Amino acid sequence: MKIHPKHIIESLIFISLEPLSLDKIKSVLTEFSDKEIEGAMKDLLENYTSNEKGIQIIQAAGGYLFSTNPEHDLWIKRLLKFERKYRLSSAGLEILSTIAYHQPITLAEISALRGVDSIHSLKTLLQKKLVKIVGRKKSPGKPLIYRTTDKFLAYFELDSIKDLPSQEEILKILEEEKNLD
Repeated sequence: MKIHPKHIIESLIFISLEPLSLDKIKSVLTEFSDKEIEGAMKDLLENYTSNEKGIQIIQAAGGYLFSTNPEHDLWIKRLLKFERKYRLSSAGLEILSTIAYHQPITLAEISALRGVDSIHSLKTLLQKKLVKIVGRKKSPGKPLIYRTTDKFLAYFELDSIKDLPSQEEILKILEEEKNLD
């Protein structure tokens, strides 16, 4: 099976985090002549210029990148508005990490670890089904006990709670970031 430069270019544009210039494409596709690459790029652009596709390739900032079809903006905005509902505040993330690393845990324990009241953000996490109540602690007042859910694992793309980074890994990452500053 012959590999076509057009398909490779499409993959490169798809995976690139910034607009991909023709020069950069040529530097990666050393097995093909400039003429082959330019022809493949022309074919690729022609394939994506019809309004029959949901995505298109556009030229921006000196390179090429994928963009959505402007005719679909209404639905894209709806999706993004829907997804925004699931963004977490810094307090929410802090509570979620506290629960993840210390579960099972009570509200009082969460608030004590954070040094601030956590009820509001905890309610939000419960509504988003990222945490759940798993019972009551056998202590005075019988406070509710919280754990993370499978939705939490999916949200952070984890297979299990064991996949969370260890304290040592976190410290190493923070130290590396500190050294970059």
